[in-house]
Amino acid sequence: MSVGNNEMAGLGSSSKVGVYKELRQNPYLLGLSAFASLGGFLFGYDQGVVSGVLTMESFAATFPRIYLDSGFKGWFVSTLLLAAWFGSLVNGPVADRIGRKGSIIIAVLIFTLGSAIQAGAVNIPMIFAGRAIAGLAIGMLTMIVPMYMSEISTAGIRGTLVVLQQLSITLGILISYWLEYGTQYIGGTRCAPDISYTGGTADDRTFDPRYDVGPNGCTGQSGAAWRVPFALQIFPGLVLGIGMLFFPESPRYYCMRDNEEAGIKALARVRRADPQDELLQKEYLAIKAEVIFEEQYARDKFPGKSGAALYLAGYTTLFSTWPAFKRTAIGCCVMFFQQFIGCNAIIYYAPTIFGMLGLNGKTTGLLATGVYGIVNTLSTLPALFLIDKVGRRPLLLCGAAGTFISLVIVGGVIGGYGDTLKDHPAAGWTGIAFVYIYDVNFSYSWAPIGWVLPSEIYNLGMRSKAMSLTTSSTWMCNFIIGLVTPDMLDRIGYGTYIFFAAFALIAFLFTWFLIPETKGKSLEEMDGVFGDTTAHEEKTRLFNIAQSLGLAEAEEAAHDVKPVNAIHSEKL
Repeated sequence: MSVGNNEMAGLGSSSKVGVYKELRQNPYLLGLSAFASLGGFLFGYDQGVVSGVLTMESFAATFPRIYLDSGFKGWFVSTLLLAAWFGSLVNGPVADRIGRKGSIIIAVLIFTLGSAIQAGAVNIPMIFAGRAIAGLAIGMLTMIVPMYMSEISTAGIRGTLVVLQQLSITLGILISYWLEYGTQYIGGTRCAPDISYTGGTADDRTFDPRYDVGPNGCTGQSGAAWRVPFALQIFPGLVLGIGMLFFPESPRYYCMRDNEEAGIKALARVRRADPQDELLQKEYLAIKAEVIFEEQYARDKFPGKSGAALYLAGYTTLFSTWPAFKRTAIGCCVMFFQQFIGCNAIIYYAPTIFGMLGLNGKTTGLLATGVYGIVNTLSTLPALFLIDKVGRRPLLLCGAAGTFISLVIVGGVIGGYGDTLKDHPAAGWTGIAFVYIYDVNFSYSWAPIGWVLPSEIYNLGMRSKAMSLTTSSTWMCNFIIGLVTPDMLDRIGYGTYIFFAAFALIAFLFTWFLIPETKGKSLEEMDGVFGDTTAHEEKTRLFNIAQSLGLAEAEEAAHDVKPVNAIHSEKL
């Protein structure tokens, strides 16, 4: 590699400056990323709020079918997830059209509407509509926020900053759990305290919303017990939307739109440097070299196409070469394993799972769920300190191994003792302990890195398209998990945990053999990480021309080389 190559490769790469020293030198970047991660908080809050709401008797009295029918309950949970799948898909073109910042603001407006409808719902169509609208916005946010954070970051702290997305998700879940634990007492924990329970068995009576409600509805627990948690999520959404008005757009977006002046100003703002700073100018040239390359590659591969047709055709480049296919497969599979290891099955149905392990009563189940939320949040913190020091691969491998062992033990406890767990408290508490140990192992590994890897491994021209696919894959898997878990818990019991454990084992093997280490690599260096040496060399050539002559000359030089797709065909 020539001197010029080394120079370009070093731009935005992990420097000798430590992670935390770099964060101290540029606290604005940390603050900006932390604020943008409110998008993750909204996802976590809305995700966590459902598990507690589903156990409240006033909610059951308003929507008895959701409470009684496990299949319908699965659809209620999964409506948000299916809508989020669609939202993440459509947000790729939106982010490229109106910008990363603009798409966040639009998503917040949609989320506010969906939350208001959920809080005021009086019938099943209304609450399902609110779930779907909020889900659309959450899908948009989970696609764009990690990408925005990744694009404004430097290589040395990129993992740390994107982990803030997962930390915010866990904080949202945690706050929703404990908020519901408090609001369930509004009016009392029972719908009608003067009416005896008629559901369940003679020895174990349970609430039945068809018969255990007074003629005038609930005389105890108020509807505010579940409406308030839904309504409160509007506030952080508005804070995010209003705050983004004052934060910069991604400099890489301006570069794609050929707005050089705005791009350099935005980069200078997030780097807290002078626009004329030599290192900042070189970083921008490296970004621009990638844009020129991607544009030329698209023209060569799709001659005669322009506008929307050229943009849509660009999705095929995600699979057109082995390096591109490998990136797409890794991004989608990491998101797939993030869900099929079973994280959201536990989050959505935590009170039910703790009940299987011997904890009696809705209040006790909600309390155990709240403790789970604390463990979930605290266990994410190690990723902040380790991801840019030890790397992505070691955390993924350790997390997969830990979740596999934990799930096997929980499944073994439930399978071995079954309905007699109440008579064997030591076994039940062992199972509960390993639910928490599972959470620890998942929270420092697959939970945050599932967002980090897809946000950093793609070329600029493909990034929004690729992330719309990878994020939609996590939402589709999330949808499936939310839909089938109630029936799995009802019908196969302990087999549910063995099912998820099998995928944890597969995730370990997938990481060991297929996922490369990306720690300390700039976004423009990912071609080299994934073996696309032709693209890396061509971008370096364009960078050197742009540095010595200017951007116009570099763009002109891009037209004078052999078509890029032909070069790819020869090399691969």
